[in-house]
Amino acid sequence: MARVLRARIGQEFDISAGSQVRRGRITTIDPERVEFELGEEIASPSPPRVTLALAIFKFDRMEWAIEKCTELGVSTIVPLIAQRTNTHLASSASRRVERWRRIVRQAAEQSRQVQPPEMRAPIKLKDAIALPGHRRILLSEGQQETTLIEALQSDATGSDVVLALGPEGGWTDGEVERFRAGGWLTASLGNAILRAETAAIATTAVVFALG
Repeated sequence: MARVLRARIGQEFDISAGSQVRRGRITTIDPERVEFELGEEIASPSPPRVTLALAIFKFDRMEWAIEKCTELGVSTIVPLIAQRTNTHLASSASRRVERWRRIVRQAAEQSRQVQPPEMRAPIKLKDAIALPGHRRILLSEGQQETTLIEALQSDATGSDVVLALGPEGGWTDGEVERFRAGGWLTASLGNAILRAETAAIATTAVVFALG
């Protein structure tokens, strides 16, 4: 702040302080240290808590999806090993977790999130099916009868939403049936066939747009 932003005494910034955002005014500036006086808490609406169970796909595109979904405000991101997940990507995913955590931390800071989403280690399908949530929705291009909006509006009494998105090539029929048997709703984003990263971002945006 002192060197790049040329911060000055008296300037005010929004500061993420634990579980709240507060207004802060600069009181002292040194080359290695900037001190603030914290003011009032900045009130913000309570968005839905969104857990994104994201089947692992090509890392460069997956990292772009992780970054953008963090900016949109997801609470938790869970990498998921699906049947069609590339075996090399599946075996390498656990070594990427710390990188993914850096991405969500930086994206949360850039978008002024109170705190970054929890970035979990990769899990298997059976553990993904057991993820808790009031509204649990599996996005599947083969499910044309119900749209995501209809699935979200079918039960709007809970504020927490869990979304599961498949890998490149989509879910297998067996995986869809296992999710359904586990109590998940299935829904689609329409007729378009989207890339995995596009589907993740579009799905997250729809959830927050509906509130």
